[in-house]
Amino acid sequence: MPRYYEDKPEGSACSGLKEDLGACLLQSDCVLQEGKSPRECLKEGYCRALKYSFFECKRSMLDARSRFRGRKGY
Repeated sequence: MPRYYEDKPEGSACSGLKEDLGACLLQSDCVLQEGKSPRECLKEGYCRALKYSFFECKRSMLDARSRFRGRKGY
């Protein structure tokens, strides 16, 4: 579930997604029960939706077309 950070200053456009992804990985069964690192769990496919959303956010920052057209609505 996404969190909204009203009290924190804006660091970058994707900082909220990055923190949510980190929290999701740290609370996953892979880290808590199996004792693996968050990086290993991310490679195994945990928190896939947040990983994809973070990737899309980072990609939209680099895409010159989206700066003129706006972000895609999906």
